[in-house]
Amino acid sequence: MHKNGKGLDQSVDLSIDFCGVKSPNPFWLASGPPANTGYQVMKAFDAGWGGAVWKTIGDPIVNVSSRYGAWDMKGEKVMGLNNIELISDRPVEDNLREITEVKKRFPKHTVVASLMVESKQQTWHDIVRRAEDAGSDILELNFGCPHGMSERGMGAAVGQVPEYATLITGWVKEVAKTPVIVKLTPNVTDIAHMAAAAKAGGADAVSLVNTFNSLMGIDLNNFTPRPYVGGSSSHGGYCGPAVKPIALHMLSSVAKHPRVNIPISGIGGISDWRDAVEFMLLGATSVQVCTAVMHYGFRIVEDMIDGLHNYLEEKGFHSPMELVGKAVPQVKDWGDLDLNFKVIAKIDAEKCIGCNLCYIACEDGAHQCIESDARPLGDLRDGVIARHMPRIMEDHCVGCNLCALVCPVPGCITMKEIDTGRNSMNWRQLQEARGKSPSCSMEELLASAKRAGN
Repeated sequence: MHKNGKGLDQSVDLSIDFCGVKSPNPFWLASGPPANTGYQVMKAFDAGWGGAVWKTIGDPIVNVSSRYGAWDMKGEKVMGLNNIELISDRPVEDNLREITEVKKRFPKHTVVASLMVESKQQTWHDIVRRAEDAGSDILELNFGCPHGMSERGMGAAVGQVPEYATLITGWVKEVAKTPVIVKLTPNVTDIAHMAAAAKAGGADAVSLVNTFNSLMGIDLNNFTPRPYVGGSSSHGGYCGPAVKPIALHMLSSVAKHPRVNIPISGIGGISDWRDAVEFMLLGATSVQVCTAVMHYGFRIVEDMIDGLHNYLEEKGFHSPMELVGKAVPQVKDWGDLDLNFKVIAKIDAEKCIGCNLCYIACEDGAHQCIESDARPLGDLRDGVIARHMPRIMEDHCVGCNLCALVCPVPGCITMKEIDTGRNSMNWRQLQEARGKSPSCSMEELLASAKRAGN
């Protein structure tokens, strides 16, 4: 392990440029409990983190107890984390003073001030000037808190209304001298539309995703949602590894949107270097981590640094900046996918343990393309019980790959590409070949349905 990247091949440079601000590496603490104090941020920088987004600064609030609830999955702790904690409960002056102290000690590390105040132009002007005077490299506007603040006309109440997001971003840009990131809430119909609204207000970048509105679960003994607060609870923000697939989808939609086209800081379930690389490939320049740090501590960044460095070296890249957006062109609408591409499942009999999970999954939950033959293990005179060996019915296999997903043995079931002898054709092309419009508006669809009804 090479703490802080020391001892690694210097031909690979992990530093990034985010809106003109240089950061030692793309790994930043997300705004949350791990970035609540100067002590924590400095400890994180000592461990190797390249930047930190300070826990959101605004008028101090009073938090409740308890604050967190977790979802565990088959022995894996904290697959999802729910919180009903609000922004910093520490005085604004204390936070700003500590930002100044951190920048004095770590001038080359990126400090981002996360801000949230009431929706008044002068109030935003004031907090922006104070945060910049303290030494913040970048500002992040928290338009995403789903609980506690939205009821007060802040957080998601701003991030869910395009006009408000544009307006307040514009207020900030009137006085800001440093780059401005708008942090987007996922609790909207179209997050890319909100990103475009932030861009229209002058945002230099966006970060996503903030937490998802959620209830963690119900205690079956006292009938109260978790976390328990004096006999009641409330909806909160959901994060952690479980949200990563949804965050990746939202990231890709923002990265592809033609009216956005500004840097992105990726957030949502990032736990290791592989997660970070996926976010960068889908358009993120920096990646923010919170739940994994709350679970395992600051030192996870050591493996993230080593892993990213080794990956870049193996792939022949010299900088993580070369990864940004490389996977975006491969994310297409369903109607653009090749209908004539075909794969079928293949089972390695030598690796198969006869658990029958693939057969059950295909028979009951998919397309009935697997047979199970009873084959004895050894000599039946020794009392050996027959084992059911699955067999793919290749002529029927639709290539859904459910069997490979449920198989507990690595490499036992693989998906093999089959040459169909047909040219590539997507749904749009198929419809055109049939003489039909490949797409139509909702108005046209309703008119067609009405004609059919008559």
